[in-house]
Amino acid sequence: MEIESSYLVDSHCHLNFKDFEDDFDEVIKRAKDSNVGIMVSISTELDEIDQIINIADGLENIYCTVGVHPHSSNIQKKLNESYLIEKASNPNVIGIGETGLDFFYENSSKDDQISSFIKHINVSRETQLPLIIHTREADDKTCDILEHEFSKGSFPGIIHCFTAGENLAKRVIDLGFYISLSGIVTFKNASKLRETIQNIPLDRILVETDSPYLSPEPLRGKRNEPSHVVHTAKYLANFYEKDEKEFFSLTTDNFFKIFKKANRLK
Repeated sequence: MEIESSYLVDSHCHLNFKDFEDDFDEVIKRAKDSNVGIMVSISTELDEIDQIINIADGLENIYCTVGVHPHSSNIQKKLNESYLIEKASNPNVIGIGETGLDFFYENSSKDDQISSFIKHINVSRETQLPLIIHTREADDKTCDILEHEFSKGSFPGIIHCFTAGENLAKRVIDLGFYISLSGIVTFKNASKLRETIQNIPLDRILVETDSPYLSPEPLRGKRNEPSHVVHTAKYLANFYEKDEKEFFSLTTDNFFKIFKKANRLK
């Protein structure tokens, strides 16, 4: 099936996860058949970076990032900024992360998470590749760090899987960052989130799956995959009272504004 001009981008998925081992090729085909033209496979662990890069190198229109999730920040002493900078030189590496702060689970200590976060920020500033930011129960601290570090030198960024409030949205948008919305926005109990995103400028919105997690309605409870980003995008088009194709193109244009290293489909 030929990809339409108003194709979608899944700006955040985890194609290397074991959930996709048994039907990886079918997952990629279903994405293409659903008009998802580009996917970004996000790194969460230091020891999976090469595997993720190999996936992106081996397939057209798949990109990746390099970084360590806050859950694994306890290895931050082994995390070498120069290593990430070197890996980021690959043409298919278009972002840094996912990084950030998760004070809900606190699988790594707060100090380790903060130290790792700042290392990733340094790499983003050096490479000018966008920082993929995870924040949970840490909105104020996340913004404080971002604003302080931004004052030392600018860097691009994205709040992935946005579920925060208006204060965080305003503070990061003031830094020029983007907001990525996942299937959570379709959930019946996400009315507060929907209230918040009404005030986010449309030229700052991306869409993502965060697959294999967070399948949108009407697929909630099933394994998520990149093709399902269509459901989130259609829901948001209706929410913002936009024509579907217009909204798809808008989010894809936003993707290329922030991910400057990525190439449009020919």
